[in-house]
Amino acid sequence: MLLCSLTLSPYANASAPEDAATARELVSALGRPAPARTPFAEARFMKMLDQPLVVSGQLSWLGGDRLERQLLQPHRELSTIADGEVTQQREGREPRRFSLKRAPQLQALLDSFVALLGGDPARLEQAFTIQRSGTDATHWTLTLIPRDPKLVRTVSRIEIDGRGNEPRCLRMQEADGDLAVDLLGELAARMPAAPTREGLVALCQGG
Repeated sequence: MLLCSLTLSPYANASAPEDAATARELVSALGRPAPARTPFAEARFMKMLDQPLVVSGQLSWLGGDRLERQLLQPHRELSTIADGEVTQQREGREPRRFSLKRAPQLQALLDSFVALLGGDPARLEQAFTIQRSGTDATHWTLTLIPRDPKLVRTVSRIEIDGRGNEPRCLRMQEADGDLAVDLLGELAARMPAAPTREGLVALCQGG
């Protein structure tokens, strides 16, 4: 879920004022009332594994800083973020609880997902520097670089691809080279049986 220092990142420079304004307009247009739910399918590429881990289920923003991630395949598990705590429940096991501070990837997911679905550009800019690419509604990409120097050592950047006012993909690049790609909404059903990084990026960018 993502590389090094902000000062070394090619994305770290501030956007031009007009670019920042269009990014704010886009984020505002993405907002929807809570609860907001969307199907997802995630492929997680890790250096220690020959094949990516693939899971699918539903992401739900419940309002405020409350987020649910329900896995349906290959097993059932419910992860809830609320009040700075993460609770994980898997069938046949005791619930596991821990502080959100121990899970920087989940903190980045929470900040980005809540700000996007809440249509809150101010919150997004508080947590990330933002760059928008794509000049029309056919395809756009928001690149988010964490402002927290501690977080950026784990999560180097998040890239969100979309069309119109619908985010379609969330790509979380980790500092150690691992990558998680989440296909959202209708695109979740198009997760390949054997996904590759290149293939998913092409799909996210309009394939």
